[in-house]
Amino acid sequence: HRGHGHCIAKGADLKRMEAELYGRQAGYCKGKGGSMHIADFDIGMLGANGIVAGGISIVTGAGLAAKMEGNRGVAVSFFGDGASNAGPFHECLNIAATWKLPMIYVCENNLYAAQTPAAATHAQSDVASRAAGYGIPGVVVDGNDIFAVYQAAHAAVERARSGAGPSLIECKTYRWRGHTERRGWPDPRDPAEIEAWKQRDPIELLERRLRDQGELDDAGRQAIEAEVMRALDEAVAFAEASPLPLPEQATDDVFAA
Repeated sequence: HRGHGHCIAKGADLKRMEAELYGRQAGYCKGKGGSMHIADFDIGMLGANGIVAGGISIVTGAGLAAKMEGNRGVAVSFFGDGASNAGPFHECLNIAATWKLPMIYVCENNLYAAQTPAAATHAQSDVASRAAGYGIPGVVVDGNDIFAVYQAAHAAVERARSGAGPSLIECKTYRWRGHTERRGWPDPRDPAEIEAWKQRDPIELLERRLRDQGELDDAGRQAIEAEVMRALDEAVAFAEASPLPLPEQATDDVFAA
């Protein structure tokens, strides 16, 4: 799910992540949050959100807290092209720009909101162009190019920490699989479109560049793949061995109903 990569990037424990996906007590949210709500405040991971655009407001609050505390912290909100049409996106960009909050808004534009193409719901082709209405930078980058994303993010972090306020980064990318794999749900995309994007696999693009620079060879790739598979196998084994929550724990950690 969208938030899984962010968890890993922030240094989350794969074992606790997998246990949460399995609904087990050893999971980050004790098996009650599931795929869409994995959170670890200790590493600054506030979790994804089951409500479209719901996380944008939460992370903007984190940006306000960082400014009030003066700790040079920068809050980063990730969301899709569909969420950029929702009210919280515009409300939060407005208040973040007005108060010059240390925020980075990252739209992972994969060109479809569920089955709906972005072109059917966006008056303009670039989400980043909306930043102009709030007087902040809006940058479009190739979301499949890790170096392009890094450069844009670095500039946005520097801007945020200097007190200049938020930035909006739109990463143009794509998802190969359907929005859901539930039987009977149609996928309206042209197979040729999917195949064309597969030729721009960000992992393969990175590998090619590293090989060209002499920083990766076959042995290096095999070592990386082996380490990843080892970590995943250990995470799955940990999750499967973890106990399920007990019925009497159903109301533990519930603060409102």
